Amino acid sequence: MHTTIRRARKEDCARLLELVQELAEYEKAPHEVIVTLLHFEESGFGPAPVWWAFVVEADDKIVGFALYYIRYSTWKGQRMYLEDLIVTESMRGHGLGSLLFNRLLEECKEKGFTGMVWQVLEWNEPAINFYKKYGAHFDPEWVNCTVTIEA
Repeated sequence: MHTTIRRARKEDCARLLELVQELAEYEKAPHEVIVTLLHFEESGFGPAPVWWAFVVEADDKIVGFALYYIRYSTWKGQRMYLEDLIVTESMRGHGLGSLLFNRLLEECKEKGFTGMVWQVLEWNEPAINFYKKYGAHFDPEWVNCTVTIEA
């Protein structure tokens, strides 16, 4: 199997959304994915992108990706926020998640970010164990908050 890590391109977006839907199903929330392909493309490749991503290809097919944006901390400065790291189920266990995560760490250094932050569901033991290998700190003190704005 030949694998490649590269920056995502606009023409990858349809495949990325397929993987997002696969992740949503795994997380038992497929109905929560409401983003359209057009909005997704514009948000990443329009005149003012708000997200960037790396894809992992196996034999020229996208089998995973990591999507991030810049978060600003008044205490720490610019930090990478990892929104999603996804490897399709059939390709898990081949080190592709590690390739993506390592590329993100490189990107942090290249961009001068002070670190990377993300969330993981408390029941997602495979992901938690993956992040533990990197010495991740799990913070029980903060509570997630969300407000949804209706169109």
